[in-house]
Amino acid sequence: MAAFCSERASRHDAGVVSLVPVPGRSLPNRALIASPDDRVLITGSAGFIGARVVKTVLDYGFKNVTCMVRPASNRSRLESVIRQHPEANVRIVEGNLLSPAACRAATQDATVVLHLAAGTGKTFAGCVLSSVVTTKNLLEAIQEPQKVKRFVNVSSFSVYSNFDLSRNAMLDETCALETKHVDRNEPYAYAKLKQDELVQEYSSRLNIPYVIVRPGAVYGPGKADVTGRVGIDTFGFFLHLGGRNRIPFTYVDNCADAIVLAGIVKGVDGLAFNVVDDDLPTSKNFFAAYRSRVWARRYVAVPYRAFYVLCWLWERYAQRSNGQIPAVFNRRRCSAYWKGNRYSNQRLKDLLGWTPAVPFREGSQLYFEYLKGIRTC
Repeated sequence: MAAFCSERASRHDAGVVSLVPVPGRSLPNRALIASPDDRVLITGSAGFIGARVVKTVLDYGFKNVTCMVRPASNRSRLESVIRQHPEANVRIVEGNLLSPAACRAATQDATVVLHLAAGTGKTFAGCVLSSVVTTKNLLEAIQEPQKVKRFVNVSSFSVYSNFDLSRNAMLDETCALETKHVDRNEPYAYAKLKQDELVQEYSSRLNIPYVIVRPGAVYGPGKADVTGRVGIDTFGFFLHLGGRNRIPFTYVDNCADAIVLAGIVKGVDGLAFNVVDDDLPTSKNFFAAYRSRVWARRYVAVPYRAFYVLCWLWERYAQRSNGQIPAVFNRRRCSAYWKGNRYSNQRLKDLLGWTPAVPFREGSQLYFEYLKGIRTC
């Protein structure tokens, strides 16, 4: 893999360029593989993160952008971003990634692909269809692979397994990926991992340079739900879990910046990057601030070890029911979300020159104001 990556990195040595960003947006001091005239394709561009990615791309000075959107998607955020950049040539392609024809229309002339579109179904078949099959269609639709300088696959923290990590151990890009998918019973995590594997396979076969980006818990205005890493309300009341755990938050603008840099910075082909901010709060501190500023909801605090035992009992009961009761709560999933680990963004900083521009204090204030606003509507 190392030799393969170095071969592909050298392929674009002659194409290193410089971009001049708009005021207020500064690029890191890194060599880039993309020029302002290169066409950038962004899938999922009308989404919570996608619209921010479009804004970042345009702010960095790219002039030719293709935004792929679902026919029924709300485009208000995307259209607002585009209006701020009347000088740019932004092309909107409406279609579903399950359609090969729509994929061919979207990938036409693309030299950088930022692939954010993903499904959030509740079944393994549904998640594979909306994340893996769609990605396969997108890759197969690229008619001139030799012209693609970078394919960025936006994955998820959920692909990791920390089951064998001790509490407070570091979780970074070198950690083990999940292998016990049936035991964990999380279709989304399974599909995102298979999506990563598919990108690696196709990129090797078609010689398309790729990077995988794995955001943590993305938050900010526009995100109506609070990450389940804080707790769950499945039982009709809120269970606050893992009070001392650090939540791997990344503010949406910080996340968008990391995704764009992963698409244009030279010399990182074949790598994966975890995206988390610097000043990560504990679950207890975040939830206290949420209750103070948004909603003083009633809750029951459950220690991690107690919930782990509950998950073990649920697993046993599911086994005895011969599958009639699904193992929705299980020890592997419990570990993944509430065990309590440390997180690193050092690879992002070292190789992409990324820094989180929006600190948690500022980002959380904007987020809480948004959440309070939608609660009072």
